[in-house]
Parts: sequence; structure tokens; C-alpha cells
Amino acid sequence: MDAEHSAEEPAVLRERVNLLKVPLDIIQVEQLADIMRTLMESGGGKNIILLSIWDLLRARRSGTYRSYVLSAALVIPISKSLVKGVRFLTGKQAPRYMPFDFVVKLLTCLEERELSLYLLGGKLRTLKKAEKNIRQTFPYLRIVGRYVGSFRKTEEKIILEAIRKASPSMLLVGKGIAGGEQWIAKHDAQLPPGLRLWCSDLYEIFAEQRKHPSQYSFDHGLEWIGFCFQKPVRVFKVFPYVYYKILLLVYRLFKQKSA
Repeated sequence: MDAEHSAEEPAVLRERVNLLKVPLDIIQVEQLADIMRTLMESGGGKNIILLSIWDLLRARRSGTYRSYVLSAALVIPISKSLVKGVRFLTGKQAPRYMPFDFVVKLLTCLEERELSLYLLGGKLRTLKKAEKNIRQTFPYLRIVGRYVGSFRKTEEKIILEAIRKASPSMLLVGKGIAGGEQWIAKHDAQLPPGLRLWCSDLYEIFAEQRKHPSQYSFDHGLEWIGFCFQKPVRVFKVFPYVYYKILLLVYRLFKQKSA
């Protein structure tokens, strides 16, 4: 697991490691604003991924999603199991970010520079309320467009053209989009320069239709309990979790034998 640094920013700002052959960025909270400014100034399309343990297992397989993760500008850990895995295999301490808090920090950086945002995804009522609350919270952030997630395939070209014309500093994509996060990967070449971020239930949180986990439950890795109450089928994710733990042990043993 060799650490590497991006050539586009000072090495001191972040450290990228490979966890089970998937990239992960170690970014201290106090460095986040500087990194965001660097990304916004560097031009081109910059995909930001909020990576969970389930996403990591998916990214280990070949395909569009793996390519999407490998080429991302930032891969931010949001699962406690990921930061534990990094510490177990490398001894490094990777800060973990709550998705909602991370997006708020990102929108704050955009507002400070009076940059722009395009909202894509969610139901109409949810999206309208989320937009209203974002405008109130970030008055100097320019929202240059929005479109609901449940659009027809025939509307896709129109939406892509609207996003290109609006040329937002950041495209925020939420639930309801066919293909989910992979929609960004699929249309990467058709999207304008700027930041792109997927966060599934973010609009519902901004619209005050759903609460984000408490800081206590997040810090202690207990947010999954609330998710299981929302969707009991998620309890079966215990099996890929066990698989992840086995992989960590295998990689640790392999590293010790090859040392």
C-alpha cells in the first residue's frame, strides 16, 4: 500500500493511499478548504466521491464504477470501517467525514467565492424546498439551475445541454437519477468543467424531510442502526462486511509475509 500525492496540489495537503486496491484520500479537516480551492482553480471536470465500505467493495470489481473511482479527484471515506481498515494496514489515521457536513463545507467554499451550483435529482417538492433552504443558508451561492431526478430517457440530452449552458462550478446529484452515482461516470465527457458530487439523500436532508445522523452516532459508527430501521433489508449487509474484514486480514498477512 504505497502512498502517493496528486501532482495538481502541494503534497502536504493530502495523502492518497490504496485500501484493498481502491484509492482513498487522507485529508485533515483544516486542510479541506485549501484543497477545495485548489480543485476549483485547476479547471476541468473534478469528480468527488463519498466512499462507503459498500462502495469500496463495488470499486474492487472491474467496470465503470471502478474506473470512476480510480479517476476521481477526491475519494473521501465516510465509513468508520474504512478508516479502521487504513489504520489496520498502514498505521495511518484517515479522518472520516459525515456526508452532510462535508457538503456544507464544500458549499461554504463555493459561497465564499460567489460561485455557482446546479441541483439535479430528487422529487419536485423535495428539490424546491432544498433549493429554498440552500439559498437561505448560502445567500451568495448562485443556483443556476435544477431538475428533478425522475426524468425520462428522452429528456436526458436536454438536461445535459442545460447543465452545459449553465456551466456550474459544482453539479450536485441526488437520488432519483437512473443509474445513481454512475450517471456522473457515464456522462463525464458530456458534463462541463467543475466539481461533481453524488450524495443520495442529501436533498431530503436539506428539505428537512429526513435527519442526518447525530454527531454521537456518527463518531461511534452507529449510524447504520438508523439506516436499518429505515430499510430493514440493509441488515443483510453484514455478509459483505464480514467479507471486507476477511480481506483486511488476508492483505495484512500477505504484507507481513512479503516484508
